[in-house]
Amino acid sequence: MKKNLTFITLLVCVVLTAQNSTDVLRYSTENLQGTARFQGMGGAFGALGGDLSAMNVNPAGTSVFSTNQGTVSGSYFDRSNTIDYGGASTGAFPRYVDINQAGGVLVFKSTSKESPWNKIAVALNYDVTENFDNEIFASGNTSEGIDNYFLNFAQGVPFGDIQLRDGEFIEDAYLDIGANQGFADQQAFLGYFGGLIDPTVMEDGNTSYISNADYTAVNQQFSRITSGYNSKFTLNLASQYKEVLHIGASLNFHSILYTRLDQFTESNYNVDSEIQRTTFDNRLFSEGSGFSLNLGAIAKISDVIRVGLSYQSPTWYRIQDNLQQSISSDLADVDINFINFDLVNRFPTYSIKTPAKLTGSLALIFGKNGLLSMDYGYQDMSQAQLGSSNDLEFADTNTVIAGELGGVTSLRVGGEYRIKRISLRAGYRFEGSPYENGNTIGNLEGISGGLGYDFGASRLDFALNRTERDTSEFLFDTGIDTPALVNAINTNATLSYTVKF
Repeated sequence: MKKNLTFITLLVCVVLTAQNSTDVLRYSTENLQGTARFQGMGGAFGALGGDLSAMNVNPAGTSVFSTNQGTVSGSYFDRSNTIDYGGASTGAFPRYVDINQAGGVLVFKSTSKESPWNKIAVALNYDVTENFDNEIFASGNTSEGIDNYFLNFAQGVPFGDIQLRDGEFIEDAYLDIGANQGFADQQAFLGYFGGLIDPTVMEDGNTSYISNADYTAVNQQFSRITSGYNSKFTLNLASQYKEVLHIGASLNFHSILYTRLDQFTESNYNVDSEIQRTTFDNRLFSEGSGFSLNLGAIAKISDVIRVGLSYQSPTWYRIQDNLQQSISSDLADVDINFINFDLVNRFPTYSIKTPAKLTGSLALIFGKNGLLSMDYGYQDMSQAQLGSSNDLEFADTNTVIAGELGGVTSLRVGGEYRIKRISLRAGYRFEGSPYENGNTIGNLEGISGGLGYDFGASRLDFALNRTERDTSEFLFDTGIDTPALVNAINTNATLSYTVKF
């Protein structure tokens, strides 16, 4: 008889962590979102300011505002993913709508003619820096079966450690092994009772395992559906010194919600194989919060030239992961269905520190007719870190991160041309691969365009933003080493409404 174990799981199931560079990059990357004007110009606002999303690049920019105003933005996201895997090509095309930005700024002008500080600006802004809503589907034939995943975890695990005790329910054993022996033993348990692997000798002291699946090549179907967001709430203070210098600082409070559902089916084993079909599903739920600090300055060199420099501190996150699993095959234990998504593995809370980022900016202002702007940024992803610097639990993982990841350069170029009340905008964006090999995640390139109409007391802006990037998505962390090659084209349409008051 099945027991309700969800509450017990939340209290006692503490498993060994399995975080890696993928988790670090997921929360270190910020996509180009924000207001429509910001997106339409490719996000190149480091020496410009005067836009609520510009404080994400340079917090000094809010003191460029001349009036109080508030902006809210909504976006339509269209993702086009083409996936090559196992000799076949598939596609996934998720679409969704989101309110991605909302904020306001108050400008306090100096009443003293003797003070060199002309004004102070205080701003609050909410931005979705990364939207995780996405979907990929891969289907193809490979020579690497899911049995390899379980064999990699099982080798070296004593067989007696993954056996049911007298009178023990299978779901109790699954949770108990995860809580007291760790993730590797728990996956070995799943592989054995899921029918995929057996010990070479049926003895408690045995530590060697073999596969029960007989195949030359197998057909695999894999879907990964993700949802959630990484958002940032910013409190900003900036000031203008005379007519030549803007300085500012921001406190950023980050919030993470991430869900990933992986569904895997394997078939087409040899005709004499006792296993003809295997399914293995995983659901990951992550929730966390973080903190960071931005500092910046913008200098007016002449009536035409402005330069900017900004520093984005590391972001310190605290994150907790919950994992749910289910497995079945032709040789699975009769009670295997009791291991399902009702059982929650609760990982210990862990920390991630993303690297600091420096951005240098240049802008050319052509009176009221228009402008050109450029931002160049650098972030050393090899400095990303799981846990604290003296945390031995993550020492090996951090060594891998330092070896796999490298410096990321980014370039943003944007322009705006004004015709009376109408503004025409265009932008270009480049971001290098965070991986030293340049392949696991490739370079990102994007173009954008937009227009705006100034009603006087309010403004309406629209932007269309398109980016393209190639990535390698691994189905599992171990066992299946062939990645699904994903060509991702993302198109965002954003509408912003600004009110001056």
